[in-house]
Amino acid sequence: MTELVNGRGLSLVPKTDVKQSLKDFKSDQEVRWCPGCGDYAILAAVQSFLPELGLKRENIVFVSGIGCSSRFPYYLDTYGFHSIHGRAPAIATGLAASRPDLSVWVITGDGDALSIGGNHLMHALRRNVNLNILLFNNRIYGLTKGQYSPTSELGKITKSTPMGSLDKPFNPISLAIGAEASFVARTIDSDRKHLQSVLREATAHRGASLVEIYQNCNIFNDNAFEQLKDPAVRDDITLRLEHGQPIASASKAVVRAANGGIEVVARDSVSADQILVHDAHNPDPSVAFALSRLDEPAFEHVPIGIFRSVDRPSYDGLMAEQLEDAVAQKGTGDLGALLMGGDTWRIG
Repeated sequence: MTELVNGRGLSLVPKTDVKQSLKDFKSDQEVRWCPGCGDYAILAAVQSFLPELGLKRENIVFVSGIGCSSRFPYYLDTYGFHSIHGRAPAIATGLAASRPDLSVWVITGDGDALSIGGNHLMHALRRNVNLNILLFNNRIYGLTKGQYSPTSELGKITKSTPMGSLDKPFNPISLAIGAEASFVARTIDSDRKHLQSVLREATAHRGASLVEIYQNCNIFNDNAFEQLKDPAVRDDITLRLEHGQPIASASKAVVRAANGGIEVVARDSVSADQILVHDAHNPDPSVAFALSRLDEPAFEHVPIGIFRSVDRPSYDGLMAEQLEDAVAQKGTGDLGALLMGGDTWRIG
């Protein structure tokens, strides 16, 4: 077993002594995405990562909503639930709250999570339910053939916005930090090593983890994140977020601004002690939120990594404590008496 198996996020999930491999987590279903889709890379990364958890497959559940990414449960040999549009966090909340012996994952997309599912996502994060939420962001509606999504950039020309989108896009990281999410990170589909490193941290975290994954849709929004993959520029625009390390790229650095905020400057224009050191465990979310705004306008400089990882009680843990206290103080509850109490009435 690895150190990860004993992480706080998996402390109640039964372990297995059977050595597992990637093959153990591949289902017998044919993987059906468009050739070249970034979902293939994410699936392969997750399948090869899951054996590290040392968990029984029957104690792992993937819940999805609607969209290309939501086919994920079919391709994993674990329990899975392909739910309805935007409601995956609600269904996953019920599982996580009632079954602490499960490792519960939510697979969603920018359209599924941030449009019809925005309310469910926001409350799952603020409640700090013990879930791992993977949000595939390709800045487009792929399954319904190329309409603009809640993360599409202003002026985006699509089938549903032929003259350009008028909507200012959601920033998933900002939204999550604004909802007081206790773990928030960003990674990219083509960087398996980084993606898996973020998954390790997310699964060790007790509470809600939101991982935004930049994912390429080569049919309807190809090369949306090409700058982050192009060897000629990626090292200059990618600001690596590592706890305790200076926030900088090859040519840029993050420093405190004169107005009290933060800004990106040329790295060679400041001394090493002026560069902001990343503190992912700071309970004050203001700096993490400011970091999430650094990719506006898009891709002049992009923070990648763990923005925030703080400890606070999980919803399911607090609920279990309440139930234990209720039983201890009043004895075994009477559900029948509750249902037929003074606030009920009979018709007919």
